Amino acid sequence: SSVFKGSAVCVYSMADIRAVFNGPYAHKESVDHRWVQYEGRIPYPRPGTCPSKTYDPLIKSTRDFPDEVISFIKRHPLMYKSVYPVTGGPVFTRINVDYRLTQIVVDHVMAEDGQYDVIFLGTDIGTVLKVVSITKEKWAKEEVVLEELQIFKHPSFISTMEISQKQQQLYIGSRDGLVQLSLHRCHTYGKACADCCLARDPYCAWDGNSCSRYAPTSKRRARRQDVKYGDPIAQCWDVEDSISHETADEKVIFGIEFNSTFLECIPKSQQASIRWYVQRSGEEHREELKGDERIIKTEHGLLIRSLQRKDAGAYFCKAQEHTFVHTIVKLNLNVIENGQMESTQKTEDEEGRVKDLLTESRLRYKDYIQLVSSPSFSLDEYCEQMWHREKRRQRNKGGAKWKHVQEMKKKRNRRHH
Repeated sequence: SSVFKGSAVCVYSMADIRAVFNGPYAHKESVDHRWVQYEGRIPYPRPGTCPSKTYDPLIKSTRDFPDEVISFIKRHPLMYKSVYPVTGGPVFTRINVDYRLTQIVVDHVMAEDGQYDVIFLGTDIGTVLKVVSITKEKWAKEEVVLEELQIFKHPSFISTMEISQKQQQLYIGSRDGLVQLSLHRCHTYGKACADCCLARDPYCAWDGNSCSRYAPTSKRRARRQDVKYGDPIAQCWDVEDSISHETADEKVIFGIEFNSTFLECIPKSQQASIRWYVQRSGEEHREELKGDERIIKTEHGLLIRSLQRKDAGAYFCKAQEHTFVHTIVKLNLNVIENGQMESTQKTEDEEGRVKDLLTESRLRYKDYIQLVSSPSFSLDEYCEQMWHREKRRQRNKGGAKWKHVQEMKKKRNRRHH
């Protein structure tokens, strides 16, 4: 809809739809032309009925409808009663986004705690959303976005989508081509029982070793899955140990003073909320980081602008879902003083100049020996040769300096990204 700049997905009952179309028609009457229920005679065949041999062999198409029926349809284009969603409202909404939903397919998936409808939604910018709608207490609905994938390299209107149950694949079509995508990608949810459980994907369960495809007919009792609540504490026996020891990935990051650096942290689950904590160098306590103009929190990590020496320390990226909190990554940030980088660059430049002088001295000595030992080699020829060599050396020096600057930029980019 262009009214609220978004899209919605609703579920309707076919029985409710049939009941409304078999019910009364809407009719405008009285001075104020309000819509009221039509209670007059309805012509035969009933408007809205599809012609068929079983209904009336004499009426083969709508062209055979009597004039009375055509006139009634023109005066009564609407039904009096409405069809409402079975859940009382949308099962999924997207508002204030820069795309619209264009295609929808649904797969009915049996999980450990019941059957779920997994909804695949295509957009007009070439992305696919994988969504599951979960019924909670008092028939409340919770929408969970399992994945949001960029299918096509460039934004492209998704015009068709089909599910192959036999191949367990989703086929997505646009003007740019056709893409095949697996319905389940359990390996992307991490290598821990907690991550697999928090994903809440009906297709996936923890089998004791990895997050893998759940099969209802499987006899393995070690399968751990909780789509409805996503509670790893109740499902994973090793969660308490992993929380107490904080067995998270640990990395060392280097940043240059007064430059920007990025600390990457991407949670496995789309439902997780991220919090950052820092333990600065020389301190024992941790403090939660609050975003400001210099420290910016993004979907993929933490951007620190104009890096300062006091920013050095251990940064903890924590994910929280409901009451479960765990550390995703620990990043040890080392800040290199800007003066150290300048002195290193000066040292490299000085070493280069000394090397050039030594090379030049050796060449001149070699040329001098050649001049003395060869009577045919005149002094004018020697001077001309030295002049040309000096011009080449100046050109090469300029190119080498530019190459050095480019190499320094590449090194800095590798540090920050």
